[in-house]
Amino acid sequence: MLYLCATPIGNLEDVTLRVLRVLQEVDLIACEDTRHTAILLRRHGLTTPTLSLHGHNEEERVRLLLPLLRKGKQVALVSDAGTPTLSDPGLLLVRACVDEGLPVTVLPGASAVTAALALAGIPAAQFAFVGFLARHANALKEQLAAFDGTGAAVLAFESPRRLRSTLSLIADKWPERQLAVCRELTKVHEEVLRGTAAAVLERLADPVRGEIVLVLEASPRAGTVGSGTSGIPDRSRLVEVLDELLRAGLGTKRAAGLVSRLTGLPTRQVYEQALAAKRVHKDSGKGRPSRNKQHSETRGGSHQGVRHE
Repeated sequence: MLYLCATPIGNLEDVTLRVLRVLQEVDLIACEDTRHTAILLRRHGLTTPTLSLHGHNEEERVRLLLPLLRKGKQVALVSDAGTPTLSDPGLLLVRACVDEGLPVTVLPGASAVTAALALAGIPAAQFAFVGFLARHANALKEQLAAFDGTGAAVLAFESPRRLRSTLSLIADKWPERQLAVCRELTKVHEEVLRGTAAAVLERLADPVRGEIVLVLEASPRAGTVGSGTSGIPDRSRLVEVLDELLRAGLGTKRAAGLVSRLTGLPTRQVYEQALAAKRVHKDSGKGRPSRNKQHSETRGGSHQGVRHE
């Protein structure tokens, strides 16, 4: 069996009991960096033999590990942090095992992806994880623009050295979109900066240090209400649509949810617009006689005693 074991992304206590048991019981642990994994093993009193498996030697290690797995040996695969194969080595070994019918299983645990999504405070019912962001400006712009109009938030890893230039590019091309910069997750100096790219840039420390996860708010879906390529919604049209839904009898929350799903706009933003539309709708009805009252006055009789629902 090949065990894909998730390891802590920072705090060494963020490892599951199952992972610790498997790391103790297997015959060999294949590690992205044996020195890094040794810290975790020492912390929990484990002495299982280790072998390096990283981006530069994975093909060689696959040729070494497959015969062991065929003979019934138990092998655990770990990366320096998080789950193997997610922007980390291991995919070649997994595919080789699958091709030969050798059993593979995963032991889930800490993940920078899910941790950042939980902390960002950005709607992400749909999201695209792109791994590490492109290094050059044009490639980066194309990488992010590929998700415009899809309704998906974009989540990526970024180097602290390139974070400022990345935020500057986002501020220039998507000035209104919200984002979160999640730094050093689960560690002592954990920090999350939220806001537009320009606002986050103003609060960014100099120099930037640590491991960075960037979460970028979804742009509006293609073909929905908007003001052209900027992605900024036409608020008057948005309120008009919400007002129609409210007049049709939909509740505020339901109307906001439907418009959010159709446009890709954050539910909270649409809900606030729905509340505003509801107030306008309510105010526009003030001063009008009720239907029952109009009927009684037309007959020239008193409307006293008529129950108005």
